Amino acid sequence: MKNRILPILFLFFAFFGHSQKNIYESDKFNELSKEHRVLAILPFLTHLDLKDDMTKEELRALEKKEGLAVQDALETYFSKRKKKKKFSVEFQNTENTNAMLAQNNITYENMDVYTIKELSEILKVDGIISGNLDLNVLLSKGVATEFSIIDYFLGEADYGRIGMKISDGASGKLLWKYEKKINKKSGKNTDDLIDRMMKLATRKFPYDREKRRNKKNR
Repeated sequence: MKNRILPILFLFFAFFGHSQKNIYESDKFNELSKEHRVLAILPFLTHLDLKDDMTKEELRALEKKEGLAVQDALETYFSKRKKKKKFSVEFQNTENTNAMLAQNNITYENMDVYTIKELSEILKVDGIISGNLDLNVLLSKGVATEFSIIDYFLGEADYGRIGMKISDGASGKLLWKYEKKINKKSGKNTDDLIDRMMKLATRKFPYDREKRRNKKNR
């Protein structure tokens, strides 16, 4: 009986440990963010590893689409929860963010050559929310969420990884970072993924006034 239980426990911890979130917060967060009023959400830089045959131009267009989908999903998440959650900051309208980037000849393709300080000055914000997305599926189109143990062995349970970070505009320093593997349990599309991901991070989200208050009282 013990010989049967051990492999099952191994699979259980391997799978759930494999999907755990990883959150980092700078010990200088309070000091650097005390004057923060507005944050901008950038399109996420995406790398797609698809099996489909396509040109580099087609692949880049899809990567941009996925990155914009995450930006839009984050804005939707914060907008829906603005009344419920008393955030200490506002979030710049993403249409305005993208328009201001375009006006300064900053595109999805060259955005990564600009520093956080440069982008913050151009966007007139106090901090930047940015991130990376590595996918082997088009999450924005929707994916299957049914999971079987066979998927785990075949490696078909994992869709990639998402990393989200918040940086201080004035100093350019990293304040907060959240990384998570994406699998069939993460959500059926981009909006679902962001919603579930942020719900997991809610207790650790640094601009939640209630969280900051409780932390100070400890």
